[in-house]
Amino acid sequence: MTRREILSLAALAPFASAPAGAQSGTPSRGMASRNVRPAPRSAPSGIPFNASFVNVAKEAGLHTPVIYGDEGRADYIQESIGCGVAFIDYDNDGWQDIVVLTGRRRTEPTPAEATIRLYKNNRDGTFKDVTAQSGLGRSVWATGITVADYDNDGFDDIFITCYGQNILFHNDGKGVFSDVTKKAGLVAEGVHFGSGCTWVDYDRDGLLDLFVGHYVVFDKEKIRPRGGDPTCSWRGVRVYCGPMGLPSEKCRLYHNNGDGTFTDVSEKAGILKASGSYALTAVAADFTGDGWPDIYVACDSSPSLLFVNNQDGTFSEKALQNGIAVNEDGKEQAGMGLGIGDYDTDGRLDIFKTHFAADTNALYKNTGRGVFRDVTNVAGLGVETRFVGWGAAMVDFDNDGLPDLFYVTGMVSPEVERELPDTPYKTPNILFRNLGNGRFEELLDQAGPAMKESHSGRGAAFGDFDNDGDVDILIMNMNEPPSLLRNDVSGEGHWLKILLEGTVSNKSAIGAQVIVQYGERKQAQAVLAQSSYLSVNDRRLHFGLGKEATASIEIRWPNGDSETVKGVAADQFLVIREGFGQVRTQRFSQSPDQK
Repeated sequence: MTRREILSLAALAPFASAPAGAQSGTPSRGMASRNVRPAPRSAPSGIPFNASFVNVAKEAGLHTPVIYGDEGRADYIQESIGCGVAFIDYDNDGWQDIVVLTGRRRTEPTPAEATIRLYKNNRDGTFKDVTAQSGLGRSVWATGITVADYDNDGFDDIFITCYGQNILFHNDGKGVFSDVTKKAGLVAEGVHFGSGCTWVDYDRDGLLDLFVGHYVVFDKEKIRPRGGDPTCSWRGVRVYCGPMGLPSEKCRLYHNNGDGTFTDVSEKAGILKASGSYALTAVAADFTGDGWPDIYVACDSSPSLLFVNNQDGTFSEKALQNGIAVNEDGKEQAGMGLGIGDYDTDGRLDIFKTHFAADTNALYKNTGRGVFRDVTNVAGLGVETRFVGWGAAMVDFDNDGLPDLFYVTGMVSPEVERELPDTPYKTPNILFRNLGNGRFEELLDQAGPAMKESHSGRGAAFGDFDNDGDVDILIMNMNEPPSLLRNDVSGEGHWLKILLEGTVSNKSAIGAQVIVQYGERKQAQAVLAQSSYLSVNDRRLHFGLGKEATASIEIRWPNGDSETVKGVAADQFLVIREGFGQVRTQRFSQSPDQK
């Protein structure tokens, strides 16, 4: 089935008369959806789009399917949410390696290859599976991942949330990761459903602390499977129940003691005061502009959470006051993924959040001091309401100086398609190009052959795996191999790529914010340890500059200090070390389309 055929079918589908998973007149037991019809589309702008995506996963060596639940069915919510992926330079060779998480089968035998997998970048467009010698090859129900150097030894470590027990992997610098969860004091009694997680230096002491979200309290013995509860349906088709109607579990915050161990400070820090939300993706960044990291959590079918840093070791939950708990109508949405960036290049971090089908994905404009305004419809995003959205990014894919919006889609219940052919389980990825006037247009046929493919995707990571000066995309597909979308950029758009190294601040510079001035535009980006959907992007920040051949860089380090580098030439990769300025530059070789 082609991309246009899928789009046409979805456009004809009747919309639900109640939230997803619920029948009209019954308490909601599924995912929030507002029954929104797509807005009329404007005439195409006709402006060329100079990014083209090709799925090179097979040629690159990413052959192993990501097992997540029984194929073709989802009897419980555990089997449907999928997991994240990550770009990570685990061996510090300057090339992005890949971590792909895993789930398990529920009733069928789980294949031996269903483990967390590590792929080493061969620097020639291919990857080598080094899972066997890495120490990461665990067979678990994994969900989220966050990457950073928590002990400041110069090598990135990995924390993974799971249904069951979460795992902290320490990188020994020789290509081997060790499970130090127990030693670090991060083993939690009982069974938990970990979800969004992120490293964050919330007290600015130079040591990365750990925030962990939880999705639902999931006890299979107390939940009826798909078909067992008549209130759990989608357009008349029986589906699994949840998250609405299931108990929620609170988020946790762990303080880094500086000796390899962590202390649970959730109550002391005020994190436990927030309750009743189903946490998914977590992002730590300075949304309020005061130099201290806040934590925003996309929550499924419940108000999202914004933990504002009080600068004294505590947080206050202020998502509702700051305009990013619910949509502009005051309705909760099925918050899945988060794209963080500066779509209008005003020097402030904006938020893009993905939701369920028959609803709009939300774009929140930062109006200053962390107060946001829902500009979804004004920006033209209301034309697309047909698919379930997951991993997301606010990234300049064509290097024109304007960040675009991309998100992964995929239905949650495979069973629905068998009874409703107009509701496919596998659906296309979506790309909205930035028109530069506060509006976006959806590209249906202009972004390359990979955009015509359909999968049931979940997590996505964004980074430059082939070091050619653009942004590529890694996608987790349910019970299929990952997709690796190579971006082949043409045209004359310039770019800068920046890697920060902390000295007084944490080594990974997590929480730093960079503002690049190019021409009349001023674009902000943050160094993040999780975003998209439960995933981790290339930590090198990528700025498209359009026609501008030089730029100035302002860095706001995690410890509160600022640093400026002026008159930087475009089309190069820079390493900037805290207190030392620019310490290394590199010119990347270009792809054939750029030469």
